[in-house]
Amino acid sequence: MAIQIGDGIPAATLKIMGKEGPENITTDDIFTGKKVVLFAVPGAFTPGCSVTHLPGFVVNADKIKAKGVDTIACLSVNDAFVMSAWGKSQNADELLMLADGNADFAEALGLTMDASGFGMGKRSKRFAMIVDNGKVSYLGVEPAGGIDVSSADNILAQL
Repeated sequence: MAIQIGDGIPAATLKIMGKEGPENITTDDIFTGKKVVLFAVPGAFTPGCSVTHLPGFVVNADKIKAKGVDTIACLSVNDAFVMSAWGKSQNADELLMLADGNADFAEALGLTMDASGFGMGKRSKRFAMIVDNGKVSYLGVEPAGGIDVSSADNILAQL
């Protein structure tokens, strides 16, 4: 069953790129005592994710943070090296680029999809959520091919 509005974020350990390589970061580190916008993409460097989804959050980061958001985080089922390189290529300095390499967190959220037909294996669905101190206050999960309810513009409207 997928996570719902009002649910708490499940405990998980993700990866981020540190100064000396990949480092662990827990969901407690990310969400406890903070207002966080988390959006997830099926894959770094993929067309919809690189042309539309991530850039919207990069361009609107200041507006989103001005609405009381502490952290804007981008999640993908990729490794920390890929997420770091993608963030740099997209000028995503204001975003926390989270690697969910084995899809463990996406699975705990109940928001995975099978992209085996594209040679990508298990991936995260495209979604965005607003999380207040570890509790989901907004969740927008996209149908296949969509970038609407998880867009930066829609998140701004929800804040």
